Amino acid sequence: MTTQRNSETQQEPPRRSVEAARRFVSRHGGSARAVVENLGRGGARIVLIGEDGSLGDVMVADPATGEAVVEAVDGLESGEWDSETAAALTIGPDHRRRMAGPRAR
Repeated sequence: MTTQRNSETQQEPPRRSVEAARRFVSRHGGSARAVVENLGRGGARIVLIGEDGSLGDVMVADPATGEAVVEAVDGLESGEWDSETAAALTIGPDHRRRMAGPRAR
């Protein structure tokens, strides 16, 4: 759904995506960074890095929708993959095992 405002088209974010991002923020310290990654035809991925260093993500239809989700969630700050964002991320042993899949078991 889009709405016209001052000759700009603004994307209204999907409720499920906004709620998923809000839950992540509340569970991981009350604030988080978000990096919206364009996946091409596959849509976009909002990578979430919690205040506690936790990693999460939310999939959306396109980057504009991703940016709209970030704007809609209090405590969620838009970012890029810079050194400050990467340093905020803490990947623990459980997450590494999940990423490795069956080889780690």
